Amino acid sequence: MPLTAISMPITILTRFMQWSSAVIVMGITSYFMHNWPKGQHTIYQEVISTISVALFLPAFVSPFMPNLLSKFVTPIDIIFSYLWLTAFIFAAQDYNWKDCSQNAPPGASCALKKANESFMFLAFFFTILAIFLELFNLWSHRKESEISEDRKHDAHSPHNGPSDTAA
Repeated sequence: MPLTAISMPITILTRFMQWSSAVIVMGITSYFMHNWPKGQHTIYQEVISTISVALFLPAFVSPFMPNLLSKFVTPIDIIFSYLWLTAFIFAAQDYNWKDCSQNAPPGASCALKKANESFMFLAFFFTILAIFLELFNLWSHRKESEISEDRKHDAHSPHNGPSDTAA
């Protein structure tokens, strides 16, 4: 069984979890921005989650076209892993320091803030995991391509056929 057949469903599941975590963060943060004062960290989290939702979409197709999309998807994953880590750190500072209900956004439910923080971590985690899976998929696709090229070359080489010389 080829390596890509094993890693492809795992990659698609990881991409789905990455994207859905970003969607959930976008929804919770939008709710915060709609109902409470907007702070710098809240705006940052909204921008990162909204851009992630758009830029993570091509990653769903990358397991099927690794040579074409990995050059685009992998740098985005690397950049957004740092952006998600920063968003998570901002959330941890805002929601876990002193009184949760009084920190940004003040008055919002602490449970909702902790859920937002959790999904930011999940977005970060699945983005890191996606980087390694994307690189593995690219490596295994190239390895399988080399093997199939070698088989084609061996099938057409003259030394595999019957000998024309009389002994």
